[in-house]
Amino acid sequence: MKVTYAELRSKPRTLCSLTGLRESEFEALLPSFGDAWDDFIRETFEHEGRKRAVGAGRKAHLKGLEDKLLFILMYFRLYPTQEVQGFLFSLSQAQANQWIHRLTGVLNQALGYERQLPEREPVNLETVLQNCPSLEFMLDGTERRINRPQDKADRKQYYSGKKKAHTVKNLVIHDRQGKVRYLSDTYEGKKHDKKIAEEEDLQFPDGSTLWQDTGSQGFAPAGVTIQQPKKKPRQRSLSMIEKMNNQSISSIRVEVEHHIGGIKRCQILVQPFRNWLDHFVDDVMETACGLHNFRLTHRQKQGNAA
Repeated sequence: MKVTYAELRSKPRTLCSLTGLRESEFEALLPSFGDAWDDFIRETFEHEGRKRAVGAGRKAHLKGLEDKLLFILMYFRLYPTQEVQGFLFSLSQAQANQWIHRLTGVLNQALGYERQLPEREPVNLETVLQNCPSLEFMLDGTERRINRPQDKADRKQYYSGKKKAHTVKNLVIHDRQGKVRYLSDTYEGKKHDKKIAEEEDLQFPDGSTLWQDTGSQGFAPAGVTIQQPKKKPRQRSLSMIEKMNNQSISSIRVEVEHHIGGIKRCQILVQPFRNWLDHFVDDVMETACGLHNFRLTHRQKQGNAA
């Protein structure tokens, strides 16, 4: 039995569980996904000297645009093995692999058309943040597990003592509405949050307030008010006022954990990452952030309309 969108449309709860999107959100993303797919076909197959017409040859198992979008959303949401993903859509493992890497790029481009992807270039960060509704931002690092590298040097590089596992790390910057405004490059998990922020030379608009945790202790861009819990000094306890201040800051900073949880609805970010294609570990994080932003934007619009 093959999974199809036509069947799942009549089962909205199942559709949302399998893809992370409601039917209205799925339908809203579909036009941009179609534009991105057309661009992919044009750039990949429609070139001078091609002898066979586009669409000729054996027919693809993923015929409809809806099923293509369903395929890649299910992969991000559930992260099954490629053998299982292929079985669900009547494909071989090799075909599933090909479609996964092909459609990940298409999905990413569609989210770009929707203007939901986070900024990736540090040089543009200040300009991007200047256009936010408020100048309050939250900075945090998030780690993802990867399979144990075979190379000894890689095992040492990617081992995170904090997680007691091999991981990769990104810094994310959210606004107070929950949208991911910036996503850093992907680094080895043992790299410190503060070092990543300094290496990327993150700059914020003057008058901004930045909420961060103790992992970014010492990171203080010019013209920015830092809100950060105070670390307990060695051999000394925090005062009652300091404890109350920490509690107040943490009650606001917990928002960023909820937002990261929204990004990690995609199990591809939660389970140990198995794909070793160059840059794919970074691509899926960017795409998952875009899906989070798209879902959040769509639901905020519905809430405002109500």
